[in-house]
Amino acid sequence: MIKKITHNFFVFLICIFILSACSIQNKSSVKETTTAITEPFFYTEKTTDKSTEEFEPIKKADNSDEHLYDNKELYKNQDDYSVITMYLTVSKGNTGDSSYHTWAEVNAFSAYDYVKACNIDRYKVEGLLQIDETGNGIAENSFGYGETTPNVSVQVRGQSSSLGKQKNYKIRIKDGKGKFREQRTLNLNKHMSDGYRFTNKLCYDLANSIPEVIAGRTQFVHLYVKDTTGTNNSKLDIASNSNLVNESLITSDHPSDFIDYGLYTMVEQVNRTYLKNHGFDENGQLYKVSFFEWSIQEELMLDQDDPLFDQAKFDSFLESKINNNHKNLQQTLTEINNYSIPIDQIIKEHFDIENLIYYLAFNIINGNADVSVRNHFLYSPLNSEKIYFLCWDMDSSMQNNFWEYLKYTEGKSWEQGMTKFLDNILINRMMKEKKYRDMLDDAVDDLYLHYCTPDIVKSRALKYAEIVKPFLFSIPDIRHSEIKTTEEYDELVSRFDKEVEANYNTYKQSLLWPWPFFIDLPVIGKDSTTLSWSRSYNYGEDVTYDYILSTDINFENVVDKGHNLSSTAATTKILAPGTYYLRVTATGKSGYTTDSFDYCVKNNGGKQYGCYCFSVNEDGSVSRIEEEQL
Repeated sequence: MIKKITHNFFVFLICIFILSACSIQNKSSVKETTTAITEPFFYTEKTTDKSTEEFEPIKKADNSDEHLYDNKELYKNQDDYSVITMYLTVSKGNTGDSSYHTWAEVNAFSAYDYVKACNIDRYKVEGLLQIDETGNGIAENSFGYGETTPNVSVQVRGQSSSLGKQKNYKIRIKDGKGKFREQRTLNLNKHMSDGYRFTNKLCYDLANSIPEVIAGRTQFVHLYVKDTTGTNNSKLDIASNSNLVNESLITSDHPSDFIDYGLYTMVEQVNRTYLKNHGFDENGQLYKVSFFEWSIQEELMLDQDDPLFDQAKFDSFLESKINNNHKNLQQTLTEINNYSIPIDQIIKEHFDIENLIYYLAFNIINGNADVSVRNHFLYSPLNSEKIYFLCWDMDSSMQNNFWEYLKYTEGKSWEQGMTKFLDNILINRMMKEKKYRDMLDDAVDDLYLHYCTPDIVKSRALKYAEIVKPFLFSIPDIRHSEIKTTEEYDELVSRFDKEVEANYNTYKQSLLWPWPFFIDLPVIGKDSTTLSWSRSYNYGEDVTYDYILSTDINFENVVDKGHNLSSTAATTKILAPGTYYLRVTATGKSGYTTDSFDYCVKNNGGKQYGCYCFSVNEDGSVSRIEEEQL
């Protein structure tokens, strides 16, 4: 009996020991799991779905000093669905700052006219701005209350958008005249290329709900303008013909009246004030990306004090906004283009992988077709080697259904999914590494399942649509709407959930595609013409190529073609003088096919993907025909 009791006692002790060990191990596991989910991309699921209405930040990693997080407090009191009213009275200013002009002159010229005029300053006017935020009029605490003299200057903003018949405006609040929502530069965008007139705001509001994505504040604005500048027939002093807007500005028989300019979206300007408001280093480097493939350009590698430095040429790639010390950018560029340096080392030293991956993932989910080499900002804190990506100008997002409605070919082929970033050397090098593709996959899944779900996006789209419709289908905006009826508009908006689903599914497919590539300028020899192109990358799979050579953009008048080629070159006959179109596609072993990066612009403004246009001249030489020459 004693023996049995003793035996049971020892069994009891052993059980206690085992349970204690398990408890310790479980605590250790919990600790390890907690640590893992604070590291970017290594968690597989979240316990609750996030929504754009309810934000709960993800806990930062232990090395959070290397991560950049937005000041999400800025958005807490933002009403995404409100409309404020701006009353702008414009008047002539003075000759010293290019503001002694009429309102008609300010609106008459595009950004390209000023380039032709040797980069003279854009025409401006002075303005008295008053803002009604509540719908109850200009109250005592309203911006501009009690003002009787100009408190702002106004000019047309944007590049390609400045060609539109409805202009975008940049309003700068004068020194000593206060700020509006901690800002002195107010950007008013009409978004004429967006048939919905709300997708840019939709993307900003979605981005602001995502801890890892950095964007900015937006606000719907109903704009009224009173023009007191009178008639002035002077013209922009340029050597070539100006690109005048064909349609006259909205006018009134009563010059003292305010004229309804319709609905705009105000987008927060990214500048020194933006950096300060968002908790970033206001003395760091800040670049607006004009056209930047992360390739080495001579204009970018010169120091600011070099006699050969040309600010205009630099700005054609990257507009430097604050700090003119470009050492970090130049060093990063040099390393990215040195293929002997591992991309892992470059990423670790110069980028925040969480920021970069989620920036890519967000623009994949929203289907932004114009983001790879422009339409974003790069930011680097002072004395830091890190470069961060900031979202900007996303009105080419969520447009596939609208483009199909217009029968307009855009955002197709390689300009979707992961492949749309591959003309960017940095991303191209990254995506050849499986671990970065896995990180991107996790981030896309995270956004699709928690922040940009089809239901969330559709719910938001329907709310924005109800705000936009009364403006879009009234004068003046109805004159410029490409969607002609409210029924068609409602039907397109109702498909926003399908738009997100399509972006997600296309992304998954794009991971299986051969990579797009570039076609070379053909070479005419003594007896033949050589056609060639760069090699398509396909994760180790063999790739074959098809080509077709034609004298028309639709490839109906075929001169020659080849199929299932293993090499990146082919020969054809000597070509007579004229214009030719060459299309090359790459097909992987799995059967997926990709166009080249090259494209031609069709008569309706859409794109013919994989199309390279060139001319054979009378002397036998060959010239590339660029997009703007077609």
